[in-house]
Amino acid sequence: MTDGLRVVVEADGGSRGNPGPAGYGAVVLDSGADEVLAERSDSIGVDTNNVAEYRGLIAGLEAAAEIGAESVAVRMDSNLVVQQMNGAWRINKPELRALAARANELRRAFAEVTFAWIPRAQNARADALANAAMDAAAGKPPRARATSPKAPLAAGQSWTPPTGPRTRLVIVRHGATEHSADNRFSGHNDLPLNARGRAQAAALAAREFPDVAAVVTSPIRRAHETAERLAGALRVPLSVNDDFAELDFGVFEGLTLAEASERHPEALAAWTASPDTAPPGGESFAELAQRVRRGRDTIVGRFPDATVAVVTHVTPIKMLVRAALDAPLSSIYRMYLDTASVSIVDYLADGAAALRLFNDTSHDTSHAPSS
Repeated sequence: MTDGLRVVVEADGGSRGNPGPAGYGAVVLDSGADEVLAERSDSIGVDTNNVAEYRGLIAGLEAAAEIGAESVAVRMDSNLVVQQMNGAWRINKPELRALAARANELRRAFAEVTFAWIPRAQNARADALANAAMDAAAGKPPRARATSPKAPLAAGQSWTPPTGPRTRLVIVRHGATEHSADNRFSGHNDLPLNARGRAQAAALAAREFPDVAAVVTSPIRRAHETAERLAGALRVPLSVNDDFAELDFGVFEGLTLAEASERHPEALAAWTASPDTAPPGGESFAELAQRVRRGRDTIVGRFPDATVAVVTHVTPIKMLVRAALDAPLSSIYRMYLDTASVSIVDYLADGAAALRLFNDTSHDTSHAPSS
């Protein structure tokens, strides 16, 4: 039994007609507090109940991996999926075999995964998400979703600004390097800041950052150089946290996207299709998400009710923002971050997070294109 994060995944799926307009839903809960950590749902066009149920299971396991879970208890009201995943029933349909293979691939990333059948009444959260997705697939207006003690609103959910103690992370992307201008994959290389990057670091150092207690940096050179300028100007301690290093891009390192597509098309397609797939010689998004979460938790635990500047890279910043918004992993492809940009996230005492600023470059007076 692992001592890491333990979660419950409740998943469901269905179709209007079997086959018919189909959709799935999945909820990830803290196994100790019954707190909703993540929700996933989507319409999948015209398909069968069983396909939709498997898609719900896969979405729930992917969400559990994204938040760094190590132990997962899956609960579903589909006896077929539960028995097949437990190995008790044979999987005859080819489309279900492919989905079960994907689910088994995901389960291997966890220290422990169990599957249990529950009555539909006990799977109300996932069922509601699946029904909303089916309605969307059928072109129907969304239903109102009622809350209950079993399906609480997310911690701190409110229209009003959060108050009370909070750890504020001022999240800074490093200044530009030679890779930045060419939009090249830039992971664990030792490139220094270029002339523009040094100017950006100086502009960051001249910017006002109220009440910053410390600066934490990735160990990679371009981030460390940027952080040194910032910490020196703020006159606060500088420390290194390896959890905020950029993604290891493996064989893609130093290539443009077009070059990676030409030289490693299958590897690139597999990497972009699954958060659990790493580039050859590199690191997966799921692995990065887990270590960034660990780095964030370390700072929040060490600096309660304080502000800390974190100097890091594109992918860790996107993971921090994605987690703060409880957005799907696909959201990282919809975020753009300039070099030397500033984003701010508040982490509240009740576990909620609030995005206060994103990709601000008002301090940067240069006008050259940036990646």
